Amino acid sequence: MIVHPTGKFDNRARAYAHIEAHPSAAAMGAEIRGVQLACLSDAQFAEIRNALFRHRMIYFRDQHITHADQEAFSLRFGPFAEDAYTKGVEGHPNVQPVIKEADVKTGMVFGSGWHTDSPFLPRPPAISMLYGADIPPFGGDTIWANTVLAYAMLSETMQRMLAPLRVHMSMARVLESAQAYARIDDSSLGRLAALRGTMALPEEVMRKVQGTTHPLVRTHPVTGERALYCDGTYAVGIEGLTEPESEALLNYLVAHITQPAFTCRLRWQPKTFALWDNRICIHQAFNDYDGYRRELYRTTVAGEIPE
Repeated sequence: MIVHPTGKFDNRARAYAHIEAHPSAAAMGAEIRGVQLACLSDAQFAEIRNALFRHRMIYFRDQHITHADQEAFSLRFGPFAEDAYTKGVEGHPNVQPVIKEADVKTGMVFGSGWHTDSPFLPRPPAISMLYGADIPPFGGDTIWANTVLAYAMLSETMQRMLAPLRVHMSMARVLESAQAYARIDDSSLGRLAALRGTMALPEEVMRKVQGTTHPLVRTHPVTGERALYCDGTYAVGIEGLTEPESEALLNYLVAHITQPAFTCRLRWQPKTFALWDNRICIHQAFNDYDGYRRELYRTTVAGEIPE
């Protein structure tokens, strides 16, 4: 571990009047208690929003919500984002199923590998949400890393060097992995797996493979915080650098962001609801629960063009 949880680490909870925030780790994350998402007051929602930006990722236990409840809660943050992978459940097109059946063995699960959600889009999702309906007795955890903290722990010289750079984000690696390892009946990656052997990609997929570029260091539109904006899944190059130069710099930055001191980990339980800000953290899921069913539902909130 390169750094230790001292100095710039401050994940202390604020004194809220309508919710309770209980930090999960020194770097980020908090459990929010004392509320039911299906019947929030405006005052409770305002404090939840504040807690999200402070802790990067927050979660709630024992939430009894329907698809409509999840949609309504998501819309309090803003309109739905474009979903790059899945089709919604019947009657709720913006609620995306993320399901792995107990008898399915696959080399790739949705969300594996360090990433921020859909950064290959011109306007990547700002906030992602997951509701755990059916959870394995162990395995299937999610881990997050704080990209604001990672940026703050870089030297001033490195910060100045990174400031003008733009990172190229593409779906290419996920497409390649899905075609090699995912199953066609996968609820999330099946559409990409079905393209195995296809000579010409659909225009929708080609657009995401071509991707887009964003600032390597982005500014949060609400808090003004500066954060590293790259990951090990979608970041494929840096404008103006050669391929070896880009690879070396991106490998260093991803290793720096994802060191243990900058992370928190969520052990899912049935009826857990988690949300995180894609602008200030990255995350990954694990494929370590063969023989158990895992059923979650995802919504995403539209974001802005990164600056």
